[in-house]
Amino acid sequence: MSKPLPTTVRTHFTALRMLLVMTVILGLAYPLLIAGIGQAAFGDKANGSIVRTADGKEIGSSLLGQSYDLPKQNPDDADEEARPDPQWFQPRPSANGYDPKASGASNLGPNSEDLAKTVEARRAAVAAFDGVDPASVPVDAVTASGSGLDPHVSVAYAREQVARVAKARNLSTQTLDGLVAKYTEGRSLGFLGGEGVNIVRLNTALAEQK
Repeated sequence: MSKPLPTTVRTHFTALRMLLVMTVILGLAYPLLIAGIGQAAFGDKANGSIVRTADGKEIGSSLLGQSYDLPKQNPDDADEEARPDPQWFQPRPSANGYDPKASGASNLGPNSEDLAKTVEARRAAVAAFDGVDPASVPVDAVTASGSGLDPHVSVAYAREQVARVAKARNLSTQTLDGLVAKYTEGRSLGFLGGEGVNIVRLNTALAEQK
């Protein structure tokens, strides 16, 4: 008759079996279940909320802002400043140039003189670009989001840009007002924050206007 295994050995075997069972459940079955539910119920969001043109070309994600600048006059000059393209609705500023691999803010506080100077310079530039009074420029037009990747602007900033975009594209302001309204999103959960306009989706629709 064989001798029973020592208690410590049995304990280790029990722990090993539990490890294997939990690995299968939590490391394989559960992730596959959640991924399946995500694909079935929220396929677009689970795959990155990709924005496509009418012909199916992927141009970005509705969750990540991007810049809409004119081509560089000297492509080899890394120090050449970006120039916003008047034919597009412009996003809010980004401390990281809308680089999705470098999410973050400038870390400058409200008492920073550098930040104050930057905001005033942006205010003057936006006012001149959109042809409005500097005092009417919305706050989000001159301040970056915490992530630097926010795809939304306020309704006020989107509407401020309508006249400039309409002139650059030879479109009616009524048409662009309709697009702004169409891509205005409500508050999160119905009560958090304010309404915002998704610039990526708005500009995608704008590109299809004739």
